[in-house]
Amino acid sequence: MGNLDLIALIAASIRRERARAGLTQTELARRAGLAKSTLSQLEAGTGNPSVETLWALGAALGVPFSRLVDPPRAGVRVVRAGEGPATRSGQADYTATLLASCPPNARRDVYRVAAEPEEPHLSDPHMPGTTEHVVLGAGRALAGPADDPVELAPGDYVAYPGDAPHVFRALAPGTTATFVMEHT
Repeated sequence: MGNLDLIALIAASIRRERARAGLTQTELARRAGLAKSTLSQLEAGTGNPSVETLWALGAALGVPFSRLVDPPRAGVRVVRAGEGPATRSGQADYTATLLASCPPNARRDVYRVAAEPEEPHLSDPHMPGTTEHVVLGAGRALAGPADDPVELAPGDYVAYPGDAPHVFRALAPGTTATFVMEHT
């Protein structure tokens, strides 16, 4: 999926979820902490949202991030390395690629993250009841609660509350991880 296709998908998803929630653009922008003009651009498909913007919109809409970026899919889905809907951070060299989202009535999303050792990726709390599970694939990283992250080496796993401030910071070039977002 190309970047323009992803932006069009995100625009349609934001419009769909805003309508489902019965919110005006003004109210959704207020709840997400965005300028109304920014939301208008995103819904028109002329904006390029950061990971943080999409998380804020998902939280304001009461839906997981994945509902805003996951395209319709067939029964079998393969996402090759370097493919999939990738969203970049506005604060760090951090890219999250949605690998799988939950079907209705299930509550888990899977992401592949690639990060470089620059600024940490600080995340605001997600929806209440969210737990993040991380398995480090390559490199080294700090992950977990913002005030007490743990250092991970390849193959290490950590789970922590995603509904509290948390951080992911690459400590080595080429750091990759798999994230599972669990919503209860």
